[in-house]
Amino acid sequence: MRDGFVKVAAGTPHIKVADCRYNAEQIFTLMREADKQGVKVLCLPELCLTGYTCGDLFLQPTLLRGAEEGLATILEATKNLDMVAAIGLPVRNKWDGKLYNCAAVIHKGEILGVVPKTYLPNYGEFYEQRWFASGAGLDHCIELCGQQMNLGNSGVFACTTMPNLVIGVEICEDLWAAEPPSAALARGGATIILNLSASNETVGKANYRRSLVTGQSGRLVCGYVYADAGEGESTTDLVFAGHNMIAENGSLLTERRFATGLTISEIDVDRLAYERQRMNTYGPQKEKEIWRVTFDMELGDTHLTRYVSPMPFVPENEADRAERCNEILKIAALGLKKRLEHTHARTAVVGLSGGLDSTLAILITAVAMKLLDRPASDIIAVTMPCFGTTDRTRDNAVELAERLGATLQRIDIGEAVKVHFKDIGQSMENHDVTFENGQARERTQVLMDIANQTGGMVIGTGDLSELALGWCTYNGDHMSNYAVNASIPKTLVRHLVSFISDDKGEEDPRLSAVLDDILDTPVSPELLPAIEGKIAQKTEDLVGPYELHDFFLYYAIRWGFPPRKVFRLAEQALGRRYDRAVILKWLKNFYRRFFSQQFKRSCLPDGPKVGSVALSPRGDWRMPSDAVAALWLEELEELDRA
Repeated sequence: MRDGFVKVAAGTPHIKVADCRYNAEQIFTLMREADKQGVKVLCLPELCLTGYTCGDLFLQPTLLRGAEEGLATILEATKNLDMVAAIGLPVRNKWDGKLYNCAAVIHKGEILGVVPKTYLPNYGEFYEQRWFASGAGLDHCIELCGQQMNLGNSGVFACTTMPNLVIGVEICEDLWAAEPPSAALARGGATIILNLSASNETVGKANYRRSLVTGQSGRLVCGYVYADAGEGESTTDLVFAGHNMIAENGSLLTERRFATGLTISEIDVDRLAYERQRMNTYGPQKEKEIWRVTFDMELGDTHLTRYVSPMPFVPENEADRAERCNEILKIAALGLKKRLEHTHARTAVVGLSGGLDSTLAILITAVAMKLLDRPASDIIAVTMPCFGTTDRTRDNAVELAERLGATLQRIDIGEAVKVHFKDIGQSMENHDVTFENGQARERTQVLMDIANQTGGMVIGTGDLSELALGWCTYNGDHMSNYAVNASIPKTLVRHLVSFISDDKGEEDPRLSAVLDDILDTPVSPELLPAIEGKIAQKTEDLVGPYELHDFFLYYAIRWGFPPRKVFRLAEQALGRRYDRAVILKWLKNFYRRFFSQQFKRSCLPDGPKVGSVALSPRGDWRMPSDAVAALWLEELEELDRA
């Protein structure tokens, strides 16, 4: 349960209709199995103690007595289990004499509360109003199994030892209603919603059910555990398939159909709490009072079974990845189109190095020109070889510009840089930061001046990953008139270029070939002299692998995770590729650079936001340039000593 992860399960026991003793045994056996697997929150199906399909037997006192006795058996059998479980059963309220379709929420042999179903379906194959009353507005203290507890649907169950673990309960049709009870429960603090369901299976219903569960989890920024009735229910008229699902904030973590047993995953309640805190439109419950019942749980480590993607910015499914790439290109190109229109720019000037970032920038610019119905020759591609430029990157830059139909200018800046170095007394033998940055700033000066000559604007090439690390020259490649790549991380830049290469393969094989060679070229600023014609300076050797930094960036900035949790997830996702020491080394480097380089991000040029993370001071991210990273690094030092 540390780091906010709570292991949850949706369970479907094999039952027998109206055999409460048998069903109770199946339920507590399933609960014990869940406990062995570390489950802390378990949701079971609607009316699982009796069976959902009992019909008019629900009106028989014998069945109701059997259900209560069955619950008492479960309480005794599981009194030592440190687990919250929601169990479905019919409950008669002596105050009004009505029967309610309920969920008993139990923990360590104690009934924490009983939640009645609000919306009773009485259409199609459902006849619940024949037997049950709606629990809307109900709020009574009742006695069940010799214990006193609240009967009502306006309450949540909160863990005192893990403050962000707050559980709300709704039952089946409640989710289908126009105003599900879970909305009020979530506004009242519930981070996990349990749904005890008995939804029969018909063709196509599973897709709709899945969309409801994932949609509600996203709308409420919550975890949603949906447990469906399955084998053992009457098949007189219906079939129940045990469609169990666990979702978190709009994403389906796991699901299972046509089987009994447990469906298990982990919900990150700290992540949900962070997102709610960030969203100031997520208002508190105001319509009615939400009561709270508290319980204690022993904190321990949660073994993660949920999948953690090693590249969170990049969809792993090929079709989804292609759709994402196409969408990003359109968003970025539309932003640039508007800027070119608004400024009446006659040209778009791109410094083309033969590397990935400038390649993506000119490809986006080409799309923008098509949207404007302007010729590609309005793009001025400027290649500016200097001391570290290799033949490979120079030739690829030239070939790319020619294949796109851009106007190409070749400007060797070597002599201009030497003159500048002579002016400031910089030795050509001293390959320090001045040697490197002098070249970068000369290139930016050339681009800006060409833009002035042609009535154009300079298109920035730097990507999100470089901005996070400050891997750019202040007032050099850091500056432009419009930064189209500014919110695209390096791991995604690569896939975008690859997507265009694949897309253009048949139409223009030579363009595809040059893009593929650029993809195979090591990432480098090429600011140090080449060694035997080969790139001497590889970025990832200096700042670390971009797949690690993009992973760190996503979880540290998008979700605000503390360093310890970022490290844990990195080990989970990338531990097979990098050992513990390597991950920790580059994570420390990430935090050092991220804090120390904010001054570069504070004065970034405009650029379109295309994803969930952006570092523009006018967009998502605002922090002082002189903030100190000490607390974050101390947390990592503790890990280093462990």
